[in-house]
Formats: sequence, structure tokens, C-alpha cells
Amino acid sequence: MSTATALKSKTGTDVNWQALCTWADLVEFSGVAAWLETETGPAQVALFYIPGYETELFAVDNHDPLGKANVIARGIIGDVKGEPVVASPLYKQHYRLKDGRCVEDDSVKLRTWPVRFDGDQVMVKLSH
Repeated sequence: MSTATALKSKTGTDVNWQALCTWADLVEFSGVAAWLETETGPAQVALFYIPGYETELFAVDNHDPLGKANVIARGIIGDVKGEPVVASPLYKQHYRLKDGRCVEDDSVKLRTWPVRFDGDQVMVKLSH
């Protein structure tokens, strides 16, 4: 894994992005766990690559807030009302990948990060 890299955004302002892995490290319709160094300390991130959706790449917290374990990357990808979700492998709650909200309990949420491809690198924005 690389350290944070300052890149120019389309608006010309500097934003901090970190390379986590390459496109080849991702598994279609499945999760991959990665280590992210954030401003508030390290975090485990679950990356999901879902070809065919308007947004194909998602980064959410790997820590299941209800099961209290780092398992979200092992969850099953699905679709609830047209929204891509991951089902926790512990208690089966569904989390929307776009915003991390739990479908069954709106008061529960996973952290999310902006994520994008830069060539074959998967880049995650450190602050948003």
C-alpha cells in the first residue's frame, strides 16, 4: 500500500487521496478489505466493485457496528429497491453502499469514503 498522495482535482484544488490497491486486486461482485490511514487513525475499508451499476466502485467501513467485528468485506452483495447493498455476514443487516445506511435500521451507518480509479490504481479520498 502506498502513502497518501496529493492530486489535483478537476476544480484545481488539492485533495488528499490514498492508493489502496490495483484494479486487478478487486473481485467483481465481492468485497476486498484494505488498510486506510486516515486523519483520525487507521481504518479497515471494504472495497466493492460492482460492474454494471451507475457507480461501480464503493468504499465503506469494514467494521460491522452491530456485530462489532471487521467482516463487511465478506458480506454478500445484493440489491434492495435498485440500490446496491452488502449484507453483513453476522446478523444479515443490509447496508447501502452509496451512503452506508442500514436498510433495516436508519440510525445505524457505516462510514463511507469517495473512491475512484486512477489508471489501474484504486484511490480513496482521505477527507470529505
